[in-house]
Amino acid sequence: MNRSLATWDKAKRERRKMTMITAYDLTSARLAEAAGIDALLVGDSLGMVVGGEPDTLRVSLEQIQYHTAIVARAVTKPLIMADLPFGSFEESPTQAFAACARLLKAGAQIVKLEGGAEMVETVAFLSRRAVPVCAHIGLTPQHIRQIGGFKRQGKTPEAAAQLLEDALALADAGARMLLMEAIPSDLAAEITARLPIPTIGIGAGPETDAQVLVLHDVLGLTPGNTPSFAKTYLDGARLITSALADYAREVREGVFPAQ
Repeated sequence: MNRSLATWDKAKRERRKMTMITAYDLTSARLAEAAGIDALLVGDSLGMVVGGEPDTLRVSLEQIQYHTAIVARAVTKPLIMADLPFGSFEESPTQAFAACARLLKAGAQIVKLEGGAEMVETVAFLSRRAVPVCAHIGLTPQHIRQIGGFKRQGKTPEAAAQLLEDALALADAGARMLLMEAIPSDLAAEITARLPIPTIGIGAGPETDAQVLVLHDVLGLTPGNTPSFAKTYLDGARLITSALADYAREVREGVFPAQ
């Protein structure tokens, strides 16, 4: 069984790599489980990937709760992580706890929130109240208005030092995992080595304890919109389009359905 934070802690100690993929529905969750993926992220990326939004800011807590419940019903083995969407946790630790309670009741085993030092108090508050938290630093998509877009972070010595400081503080506050997005690989490696908790990378090099990617990027379902750090393992868009075209052709030609 992978649906355990203890499993991830043990993998960290044993230096065994773990895997995570986004999942927003029953079908993708079951396919990921069948493939042996260790954890599923019900991410606010669904606003962009599923909803066609330009960013993640319009995703609501109700949407994440709905999709988390679907994924939780679909699988039994992978750990389920759910995002706290923009506006659902920043106001106060109390607001954050109320949002987390809804996601945990929907089936999440751990919640993810974006932010560095400014979220330390919230992480500590949640940790003391039995809420497992994955902190998210580096490129934080909910902050794109502030940082000016989807840009790589931690490129200067000062910025790198701040991210390291943030990571250490979040772990000390009780975070159970740390996700690092779009930061230099040497910085991610240093943070991974210094933290006692599992680290998850996306565009952060090969030295993190785990890797996460968006399902649609892995399957090639959104050609032309895949981040440079992602890897496409299937020409999904072409294969699915071809299958649908075959179906349409056979219907028009009277081949399907057969007598």
